[in-house]
Amino acid sequence: MSKTQEQYFELMELVRKQALLTSVGSVLGWDEQVNLPAGGAEHRGEQLALISGMTHDLATDPRIGELLSELESVSDLGEETSPEFVNVREARRHFDRDAKMPKKLVEELSRTGTLALHAWVKARQDKDFSEFQPWLEKMLNLKREEAAAIGFGDGVPYDALLDGYEPGATAAEIQATFEPLREELVKIVAAIAESPRKPDETILTRLYPEAAQKEFSIKAAAAIGFCFESGRLDIAAHPFCSGFGPGDCRLTTRYDEHHFPGAFFGTLHEAGHGIYEQGLNREAFGTAMGESVSLGIHESQSRMWENLVGRSRPFWEHFYESAQTTFPQSLGDVPLDDFCRAVNDVRPSFIRVEADEVTYNLHIMLRFELEQAMLSGDLTAADVPSVWNETFTRYFGITPPDDALGCLQDVHWSAGLFGYFPTYALGNMYAAQFFEQADADLGGLHEQFARGEFGPLKTWLNEKIHLQGQRFRAQRLVEEVTGKPLSHEPLLRHLHGRFDPLYEL
Repeated sequence: MSKTQEQYFELMELVRKQALLTSVGSVLGWDEQVNLPAGGAEHRGEQLALISGMTHDLATDPRIGELLSELESVSDLGEETSPEFVNVREARRHFDRDAKMPKKLVEELSRTGTLALHAWVKARQDKDFSEFQPWLEKMLNLKREEAAAIGFGDGVPYDALLDGYEPGATAAEIQATFEPLREELVKIVAAIAESPRKPDETILTRLYPEAAQKEFSIKAAAAIGFCFESGRLDIAAHPFCSGFGPGDCRLTTRYDEHHFPGAFFGTLHEAGHGIYEQGLNREAFGTAMGESVSLGIHESQSRMWENLVGRSRPFWEHFYESAQTTFPQSLGDVPLDDFCRAVNDVRPSFIRVEADEVTYNLHIMLRFELEQAMLSGDLTAADVPSVWNETFTRYFGITPPDDALGCLQDVHWSAGLFGYFPTYALGNMYAAQFFEQADADLGGLHEQFARGEFGPLKTWLNEKIHLQGQRFRAQRLVEEVTGKPLSHEPLLRHLHGRFDPLYEL
């Protein structure tokens, strides 16, 4: 074995050890949202702070810096797309970013996130933002410290946080990407509002027993390719997916017996994340080649399975008979066409995770706007509820009646996930562009869905995206897979293709 190989294997051993410890912290985080009693929040905060500090020690081990410098000085790591080159490139990126973060700040972010989460849960239940406000103020101060420590060049503090989720992206670039999409979405929403065709959404508010919802959701998630031998489904206040490593990926959802889409499409969404996690190269765990590209690409997988697949008529041509059997009292007398119109109902609504495909991105753009203002100091935590409601009214024409349906609906700010929200809208754009290419490559996805064949799409995604790890950054991956740079046009084609016929536009 050459000296370069020895150094490379030593580096990979160190980064894998860090990944293992990170996964231990992730298990505690999952348990915090699924099982932890409220009284255990403070102790769990100390546990997670300890794990975060230990992980930071591993991530900033001087030996990693030495090995990176030695490996970067040689020329036998292969081409820039080789696993060795990619693993070293991304190890350098993470090492440099982690080394700028003080250990004390890392621990405090973890500790505060745990306590803020439980404050958010209670505040949301009480519909009272004032209970959460002190925690939001503290988290904002910590995130400003983080942005300052990492640095953002000639950009803005938001860029430093955004880069952690969508490497290389900046707020200015995201804004430029969103502008043409926003203009077209506003036109589509207005046209649908003027359409005389109105789906009967009350179909979806009939009684759907929780146990039956869980059974049906698991059946659908398994059908599209999520492996429950290596995963599970639980309940949480806010749905999420946690991939801890090979063989252990966990989904969560929440049930409302008088709102069928929430749990069902939420489960499909999280199953899409899970399929990505389960599709990563198991042997490359802990290295860049065994990790997802970005959160935007991750969201493309969840949004694709939830919307482009799950809300399509062909999907329900296959599943609707089973749905009627599972919910005979609620769906027994409902024609398939009426049900498909109902699950594709477009109208302004308060809750992001339950929003239709057309208005969803407007929810994201609202949060993107407010996050930047909060981080820059232009918007104080105390003013968030009023500015949220004003902005929401301007975007949607309706005003949230309380904080739970307004600024307290998302868990993200309690966890300090500033910069995360834009990846949802990017994910919709990525998803539509990938789906168009998959449809062309596989020769008619909708016909396959109607026959209950979801394997070809899953395999295509495994090969084109999941197994590529972080070989390419998000923008380049899109070009490698589709032959074109990211564009909002595929998403608009999808939206017009689905909603123009439904609303006779």
